[in-house]
Amino acid sequence: MEIHLARGDRAPDFSLPATGSQQSLKDYRGQWLVLYFYPKDNTPGCTTQACDFRDEAASLKAAVLGISPDSVASHEGFADNHSLPFPLASDEDFKVAKAYGAYGEKTVFGKTTTGLIRSTFIISPDGLIEEAMYNVRASGHVERVLERLAELQS
Repeated sequence: MEIHLARGDRAPDFSLPATGSQQSLKDYRGQWLVLYFYPKDNTPGCTTQACDFRDEAASLKAAVLGISPDSVASHEGFADNHSLPFPLASDEDFKVAKAYGAYGEKTVFGKTTTGLIRSTFIISPDGLIEEAMYNVRASGHVERVLERLAELQS
């Protein structure tokens, strides 16, 4: 059964090991959260996406949390190499990705495979999904997140 979250759905709760400290959805209550799932540290698309979030962090007016299946040690190196100001959480068993519908069948370079689907969720201060974006392209994605957040926060 494939999960697809939509506006108005309650964001699935989670608690994951991360850079800095354990990260839980409840830690973000009372503030906007941009939760993004990405496939792998230090790959071209994922680096572009993370650096775009870094460069727009002040403009977002929201907390940012990245999640991938990589280990916390891998995340620490990735964050240090690119001066990422937000935490990266480790979802090695894809449990949280599956709860958000960010894991499943996808096509990469014309080949169908199963894995993490690059996805972003804008979560309201009361824990509801305000926007669910699946199969996003890394390049230019953060601009779309900025636009949507500005609409939601106005």
